[in-house]
Amino acid sequence: MPTPHETEKQHVGPEEADQPPSMSSHDAAPPAAPSRSPCCLCWCCCCGCSWNEERRRAWRASREDKRQPLPSCEACATPSPEDVRSWAQSFDKLMHSPAGRSVFREFLRTEYSEENMLFWLACEELKAEADQHVVDEKARLIYEDYVSILSPKEVSLDSRVREGINRKMQEPSAHTFDDAQLQIYTLMHRDSYPRFLGSPTYRALLLRGGSQSSHEA
Repeated sequence: MPTPHETEKQHVGPEEADQPPSMSSHDAAPPAAPSRSPCCLCWCCCCGCSWNEERRRAWRASREDKRQPLPSCEACATPSPEDVRSWAQSFDKLMHSPAGRSVFREFLRTEYSEENMLFWLACEELKAEADQHVVDEKARLIYEDYVSILSPKEVSLDSRVREGINRKMQEPSAHTFDDAQLQIYTLMHRDSYPRFLGSPTYRALLLRGGSQSSHEA
């Protein structure tokens, strides 16, 4: 014979029958994640807003290969033997020569550090810009391409320089990346430049220049 409690469970009104069953403590839904307040710099890598999440996916999809095509050889002036020899005199002479930068960039590509030259060139282009709207856009792109930890082309900067960039990005200027540019210039000078001078690429240019001089004599 059913107990009064069982009889009560069997006779459920139509309104009660339409109600979803109550969840036990094991079935309870997880608490909602606390919302994050939007970041003032949405291109900053620390931001967790949905806008930035979409940009992260776009960056990963569009920049799987960090290497960019080199300009065609026809677009680069052929260096003279004197130019090639001058590159060994100082790193400044190499970097002030368009042909020297092109050859050095090709060498950096073989060492998987081409982004250092690309960043330096982008900073030079930014410093030559006077239109503030263009400065804002170029600064944002430089940050996304070379400073953000999400980018495959991220350059190696210390924490002090990164913090300075994050502050300056609130009001970008043509000189926002000056400290970072100097740090990367110094890195290329001390690390990559000595190896470039001893590389087969540079030695081949020297030999080619020597053979040209002998033929002209």
